[in-house]
Amino acid sequence: MFIGIGTVVNVATVLAGSTLGVLVGHRLSHRTRDLVTDALGLVTLLIAITSALTVGDKALSDAVGDSAPVLIVLGAMLIGGITGSLLRIEQRLEGFGAWLQHRFRRSDGESMFVEGFVTASMVFCVGPLTFLGALSDGLGRGADQLLLKAVLDGFASVAFAASLGWGVMASALVVLVIQGLMTAVGAVLGDVLPEAHVTALGATGGVMLIGVALRLLKIKQIAVADMLPALIVAPLLVQLLVVIRN
Repeated sequence: MFIGIGTVVNVATVLAGSTLGVLVGHRLSHRTRDLVTDALGLVTLLIAITSALTVGDKALSDAVGDSAPVLIVLGAMLIGGITGSLLRIEQRLEGFGAWLQHRFRRSDGESMFVEGFVTASMVFCVGPLTFLGALSDGLGRGADQLLLKAVLDGFASVAFAASLGWGVMASALVVLVIQGLMTAVGAVLGDVLPEAHVTALGATGGVMLIGVALRLLKIKQIAVADMLPALIVAPLLVQLLVVIRN
């Protein structure tokens, strides 16, 4: 598979799900939707643990020492989480989505199209899995996370399109642009950052993905978006330790 395949599949599932939702309506029972979400949550947890375990990779331990990798991930999560909490990233993202939905909520057909477009765009793009999955795909670490997101978005688009119409399909363009840009950023970082830095970033992202899995499983609503700065902090901490060691 090529870099960007995750976004391509995600766009395809949104288009297919939207079409199905408009044509056949909302036929999935609440119990079935919950079962699908639980299954995806368990698989997300599996992928998250696999990604987090890369903290033991030789490239990272050779660069910073055998005892430092876990501390780097811990430091990145704490510093990044505190930074994101102070910046209120998750609250601001949720507030932005709520404002857009309120702004375009009308009763006429044109505004229903816009509401479907805005609502679906926020759900599909304003979330940690969007950033984690696209970066991982761009870094060449696989598109597993985005493929999981594609399945989630496909089922969600069926439900959205059944009630909000064809505007949901238009959100596929937003998915393409945002995830495509994030994948490109990951590809650039993969070419610029040394392997140890990329490994630390991936391991930190894996820990954050565990938080996403816990949310899907309805175990705990962790503010994962507030932890997004950790993806910047992790490679910076690696660089700091490399400089100190040398």
